[in-house]
Amino acid sequence: MPQLPDDLDAVAVRTWCSLALEALGRERAEIDAINVYPIADGDTGTNLYLTVESAAAAVEAVFAAHETGATAPATADAVRAMAHGALIGARGNSGTILAQLLRGMAGVLADGGDAAHLRRALTRAADAARRAVAHPVEGTVLTVAAAAAEAAEGGEPDLRTVVHAAYDGALAALARTPEQLAVLGRAGVVDAGGRGLVAVLGALVETVTGQAPVRGPRTAPGKAPTPVDGGSVVGLPVGGTPVEGGPAGGFPAGGVPEAGVPVGEGPLDCPEDGVAGPAFEVIYLLEAGDEQVARLRTRLDALGDSLVVVGGDGLWHVHVHVDDAGAAVEAGVEAGRPYRIRITHFATESGHDLRVQAEPAQRAVVVVVPGDGLAGLCTEAGATTVIARPGEPPASGELVDAIRRAHAREVVLLPNDAALRHTAAAAAEQARTEGVRVALVPTRAAVQGIAALAVHEPDRGFDEDVVAMTAAAGATRYAELAVAERQSWTMAGICQAGDILGLIDGDVAVIGADVPATARTVLDRMLAAGGELVTLVLGEDVPDSLADALEEHVREGYLAVDTVVYRGGHQRAPLLIGVE
Repeated sequence: MPQLPDDLDAVAVRTWCSLALEALGRERAEIDAINVYPIADGDTGTNLYLTVESAAAAVEAVFAAHETGATAPATADAVRAMAHGALIGARGNSGTILAQLLRGMAGVLADGGDAAHLRRALTRAADAARRAVAHPVEGTVLTVAAAAAEAAEGGEPDLRTVVHAAYDGALAALARTPEQLAVLGRAGVVDAGGRGLVAVLGALVETVTGQAPVRGPRTAPGKAPTPVDGGSVVGLPVGGTPVEGGPAGGFPAGGVPEAGVPVGEGPLDCPEDGVAGPAFEVIYLLEAGDEQVARLRTRLDALGDSLVVVGGDGLWHVHVHVDDAGAAVEAGVEAGRPYRIRITHFATESGHDLRVQAEPAQRAVVVVVPGDGLAGLCTEAGATTVIARPGEPPASGELVDAIRRAHAREVVLLPNDAALRHTAAAAAEQARTEGVRVALVPTRAAVQGIAALAVHEPDRGFDEDVVAMTAAAGATRYAELAVAERQSWTMAGICQAGDILGLIDGDVAVIGADVPATARTVLDRMLAAGGELVTLVLGEDVPDSLADALEEHVREGYLAVDTVVYRGGHQRAPLLIGVE
């Protein structure tokens, strides 16, 4: 039996994230089905799952960086990674608020993980989440979070006692949400976002005690459960002590959306019944200062509703429902640098998605790119792009979204990163369950993706096209230049912090003092084995003169070898190189 933690250290945080992801994975379909405030919603459980998936992936990345070390990561590194991962991967209203809850907890748990710190963390989280919502409403996840924090303040100063108290307080508050929101009471369901938070807190109980909370009855006394999708019953996710004057363990699932009707996630602060809300959901990450964000909040609040702005330290996640999506994005541009912009048209007259779905294309390509420049290039070539920002790899849910946006019967997926192969495989499998034929070409670098996209021909047979793209990618050797962050051993010797590293096919092959000389050496080594075309992708801060010098170097030293140059924009590496 694994040793139970005495405090929330890095290993416990990792376990918590993993168990929370499992819990939301089990329950997300039921959580999706019970969101009826202010409109029937089909995304809350999925949005919470994808948010925690991103948080868990960020924590795993911290542990992966310590694989060669003798000790686990510091607790502060783990909780900050959890919060950052949730922030960049937050989806929908519910996921955005959960990200702020985790961020609030991380701010305290970075200093310690004992019972006293956890109590303060829960209080900080509830307060931060409430401040992030422009117009809070009781009977939502905010109420459940506040109840968890309040319950944790009582009892003995023991970690297990605190997590149990927080969970029980959240569970009791969740059972009362139908009394606070009339639409929930009429439908006979609890708040979907609150139910997701209870699942996350249940995972924390299991992390600390080694036992998952015991499930109880799912329906209110004297009420027959409402079956969904052929017989499953949804309601309160887990059992516990019955709430005085309330149901013993949950509610039936009335108000489930009609089969086949796509719906969008409802805001926490919209009118309850029958009032048409704004037509668009706008979400983006934003790099901006506190003063700029304060002005942005005021402007977006005037444009629409369901405004939630979370984050800090220069990075924010913005979520709002508006009628003028362009104005919401423009406000972000004025405040700072918005990216990962997602606009969904979901609610006009009836609250349902009224987008006219065109006939699906026969085939499309979805490609992950490391910067804005390559995104524009691939978009011009007809591909659907996903941008992988430095330190922010896309989660499987983001890749599934891109496959859906491609709106095609057949999709070729180019991950362009060896570390994304399993994520891409999971996304491909999910898309296949939705009826899309997906082929994963295991590209390991952006230059391989460019080569594959160059030979893509949508008019030929799917298998033939995939084989041609795979062959083109496989025939492309790839390299990148990177700056060493610390002294370390490499296959090319010992590097010092600040050295320029030339990686060929993923391994350090050259250690240099400056970018131009290192780039020339890397090119010489790659072209020694032959080649017909060199592809150079320059980072945003790399001058054009470097490309000119490298083109001249290739022209003078290697006959019949052509060179093409692209601007990659904001990418991790100052230079990417491909040789075909």
